[in-house]
Amino acid sequence: MIDALQSRTTRARDGIRLHLEGTGKPTALMIHGLGYASWEASILRRSFEDDFGLWSLDNRGTGLSDQFEGECSIDQLADDAADAVGTLGARLMVIGHSMGGYVALTLAKRYPELVRSLVLISTSPGGPGSLPVPPSTRRAWMDAAGSDPAEYARRTMPLSFQRGWTDAHPAEFEQILSARLAHPTPPDVWRKQFDAAESYFATGVDPKTIGVPALVIHGSGDNVVPVENGRLLADLMPNVIYNEVESAGHLVHLEYPQTISQLITSFTTQTNP
Repeated sequence: MIDALQSRTTRARDGIRLHLEGTGKPTALMIHGLGYASWEASILRRSFEDDFGLWSLDNRGTGLSDQFEGECSIDQLADDAADAVGTLGARLMVIGHSMGGYVALTLAKRYPELVRSLVLISTSPGGPGSLPVPPSTRRAWMDAAGSDPAEYARRTMPLSFQRGWTDAHPAEFEQILSARLAHPTPPDVWRKQFDAAESYFATGVDPKTIGVPALVIHGSGDNVVPVENGRLLADLMPNVIYNEVESAGHLVHLEYPQTISQLITSFTTQTNP
């Protein structure tokens, strides 16, 4: 029997209310990518066994978390994540997708006592050797900027899947769009997160000193964060397992949730027998 979804709240250091949700005793905290929120964790959660307590954090301004004034940074989002781990009451596996991986790596550097292990999906260490978002993808994002969230998602989200996936899975794509748009991210928050990610990417984080066990997963067909970034991250980290999923896109965990949950479960068993 699958546990009922629970929700909790925590307060960021500037008073912003942050939303957490999950099932059972927390095993892992998922941190989301640019503009995304807990809806993506809910898709992955269904593929885990009942005893894997996958919780997720809505980054400030997204999902059911409060809106905020001013800019944000990856360091600030990492502070928010630290407060979330504290609320969940345990040293946790931290799963970061895309920009959420930037946050997870920064969290592990700033608060190593809170992170038991890392799962880094479709992300990058940033800095020297990293490859930026391809120009065609960036251009499509900017061309759609200013449109309402529903139009923006429909125009740009196919770029995050492997080529042809949305045409081959139209019903699943509509379900994903519906989940994303239940609590859409305002365009100004998307832009603030984009700017924070750009600043991070310019300098990056040095993963060579992050000693916790890490699982790096990347799709070879990623058209948002090119696969070379995942390979670089795996080369730099001292205690890492690397899995590259042939042809998969940036949303590899939504294309192949069962495969990704099995990789994470196996990793959990190896690192916490």
